[in-house]
This record gives sequence, structure tokens and C-alpha cells, in this order.
Amino acid sequence: MSNPRVLCLGEVLFDCLADQLGLKLEEVKSWTPYPGGAPANVACALVKLGTPTGFIGAVGEDEPGNTLVTLLKDVGVDTKGVQRHPTAPTRQVYVVRDLAGDRSFAGFGKYNTTEFADTRLQAEQLPRSLFQEADFLVLGTLELAYPESEKAIHRALELAEYYDLKIVLDVNWRPVFWHDENIARQKIAELFKQVDFLKLSKEEADWLFDTHDAGAITYRLDSVEGVLITDGENGCAYCLAENEGQLPSFSIPVVDTTGAGDSFLAGFIHQLLQHGIQGMGNAETAKRIVTYASAVGALTTIKPGAIASQPTAAEVEAFLASHQI
Repeated sequence: MSNPRVLCLGEVLFDCLADQLGLKLEEVKSWTPYPGGAPANVACALVKLGTPTGFIGAVGEDEPGNTLVTLLKDVGVDTKGVQRHPTAPTRQVYVVRDLAGDRSFAGFGKYNTTEFADTRLQAEQLPRSLFQEADFLVLGTLELAYPESEKAIHRALELAEYYDLKIVLDVNWRPVFWHDENIARQKIAELFKQVDFLKLSKEEADWLFDTHDAGAITYRLDSVEGVLITDGENGCAYCLAENEGQLPSFSIPVVDTTGAGDSFLAGFIHQLLQHGIQGMGNAETAKRIVTYASAVGALTTIKPGAIASQPTAAEVEAFLASHQI
């Protein structure tokens, strides 16, 4: 297997999706577990598109952990960076869905958020060899909420800096993982100076910057090469190497939006590797890169689950050939 060109660091977990739509947590009668976790979703989506990718994270020495590691391997994700914790459980998140299928996180069952294996990711166990060969490091922010995994994030940033990887930060704001929203905002903001690309939802952009204007955020940060802002059915906005634009979403029947933003990000990184970073300097190429990313995100919503529904490169090409934004 070729060395990963992209490393995704963060959580892999089970999203337990409510089988009944439009109900509160306590009203749901049954749940279906789907593998997920934003960085793991991005890793799987990239591999399916044809970009060799590795996942770095921690799971328990338990059945859910075994299942998730097996899934990553089956998809073709490099798992050298996966750590196993002997006592902490693999995380499961309960997700309720409204009548339109849009989801919201509803908690962790019988465990406190600090008890799961992903919070125990060890900085000193990150495999340096993975960083030597890679081009991109993709980070979520949830690991910043816990002391041990926060150290691992900062160690990964050091290694990425040393080996000259491009760093992509996917904000992925989930209040349920944090005890204090103000600390979260401060810790996330501290990373901005170290990253090259920033991916936010519209709500996250408003929360962190009081604007969802991709150009304004890019100019305010000054040090980033690109900002992507996704807004579900309303499409996305981008500022890449001073090329700004907005794209509407593709009009398709949506079954489940879980992981659509992660697939969008995977499509973006896959295209950056195809076109080269310098490709963003051309306005048409920048638009094409983001259109491709939007198609990958859209195709992920037509089936349930974040990973099972991700498209191959051939499916994306066929979709783009028959669908205009």
C-alpha cells in the first residue's frame, strides 16, 4: 500500500441514529449505529476517491473499537496511527433527526464525554514516519477539549510543521463534547495561525467570526491560503488564493445529511492534490475544485450513514457530467 498523502487526526466513533424522525432523545424507540467521526469520515471519503490516507486516533479494546478498526482497514485507510486503550470505551454518540432528516447530537448515553478512548490519544505515540511522507494533515477540534488528546493535536502540528505538510482545520463545533463554550472558542482560535486551510459551517463562521463571508475571514486571518464555508442546502462559499465565490447546492433528494460536510472536505483535498495548490490561483480551477467538493458532499446525502454512502471518483465524475449547479 502506498504511503498516505493525507493524515486525518481525531475521533472515529459510532453515530447511533434515531430510527424515528422528529422525536426527542427520550422518545426514540430504537437506534441504528453507523460508523462516523468527522476525521474518520474524511479519511474514508478520500480513500474512496483514490487518495491514499491514514487515520490517527484512539479507540477502546472493545467490540465497537474492533469493528471500527476493521472498517477503516476494509475501506483501505492506513491504521498505523490508531491507538487502542485498554479500559476506556470507544465513543458512541446518540443522534436525533428532525422530519427533514437533519441531525442534532443528543449525548453519550451512560458515559461522561471525558471517559472515552479518543480523549486518551497519546502525543508520544504518533508515528513520525507517517508525517515524513504525507502532504496534508486534517484536524478536527474536538480533541482540544481533553488534556491528553489536546497534547496529541499540538504534537501533530509540530510534526506537520517540521515535515512541511499543509494543515487543514475542520472546526466541527459540537457543544456536547465541551464543558465551556468560551474555552472552546479560545482554544480553536489559537490554532488559526498554524493552519493553511479552514473549513467551517455557516453557523461556525458566525460563532467564531461574526460573519460568514469567506473573503472577510481570509483577510482577517491573513495567514491562511483558503477558507471554505458550507451551508447545507444553501450551498457553499469559498475564498481560495484571493478567488472568491459562492455555489448553490445540487438539487437532489436528501436521505441523511450525516457526514456531508466531511465528504465535501475530502473532495476539496482530493482535488487540491490533483490540481496542485497553485491551481487555486486560477479562478476557474478554484471554482471547479469547489464544485467537485460539493458533488462529493451531495452524493453522500442520498443514502443513510456517513461512510457507507460516500461516492467513488467514477460516481462523482458521472454525477458532474449529468448535473449542473
